[in-house]
Amino acid sequence: MRIVSWNIQWGRGADGCVDLSRTIGVLRELDADVICLQEVAVGMSGLPGNVTEDGVQRLWQGLPGYAAFFGPAVDVGASDGGRAQFGNLILSRLPVGQVWRHLLPWPADPTVPSMQRGCVEIVVDHSSGPVRVLTTHLEYYSAGARLAQAERLASLQQEACDAEATPPKGKESNAAFAPRPRPSRAVLCGDFNCRPGEPAYRAVQNGVSSSPWRDAWSALNEQTPHADTVGLHGAEWPAVPFCCDYFFVSSNLLSALGGIKVCADTAASDHQPLVLDLF
Repeated sequence: MRIVSWNIQWGRGADGCVDLSRTIGVLRELDADVICLQEVAVGMSGLPGNVTEDGVQRLWQGLPGYAAFFGPAVDVGASDGGRAQFGNLILSRLPVGQVWRHLLPWPADPTVPSMQRGCVEIVVDHSSGPVRVLTTHLEYYSAGARLAQAERLASLQQEACDAEATPPKGKESNAAFAPRPRPSRAVLCGDFNCRPGEPAYRAVQNGVSSSPWRDAWSALNEQTPHADTVGLHGAEWPAVPFCCDYFFVSSNLLSALGGIKVCADTAASDHQPLVLDLF
């Protein structure tokens, strides 16, 4: 199974131009089974670059064969009477079972800008059995909010491990109560807005579950520093390249890791795509 994670900046490249056709072209070449995208916009006309397209529809139509699962963290009224939305999108060409759209903690911090953040979680039917795939985008400006969100991601893994060990009882007369898989084997990816070793990075992996999150890059590359994921192509930020995009896997999935790479060539966003291969 190949999974791609990419903060696409609503299709805005390092040149400042919004062009989702470039985004789609890169994703077609990467040929992933599951695509996890952050900063996907729908009707959010105030974003830089003059966003006019429905990003979810454009990506879904440009990538036939995938089912789309969108989780807007920001969902507000638009000037045209519709909705303006901003969040995370998962596209899967593998069968999908349950889907969750989590809103992450947003503690008040009046000293900096911030926005609601979320996480989309799906269960995919892999040949080796069901696997959860989660994608998220954590707070940039508020370190306190970012830490709270990272801790919540650790607790989501705890919930899944507990549910797998002691599944809820079903109710024959009501299909909504039917027991459904929520496996502990899982992949978490996205833009975490923190560098390796920072508090939020550590908090994601500090869960007390039976199978906590572990950094896939570190597991595969031991002491090799993380490859940079932002600042490679002259976008308006950051001043120097660094890594803030990651793949984490549950510890019981470490043996299935086949490879991880950062696709450094494309300038179709201010971030670079990450590719994870699982056996």
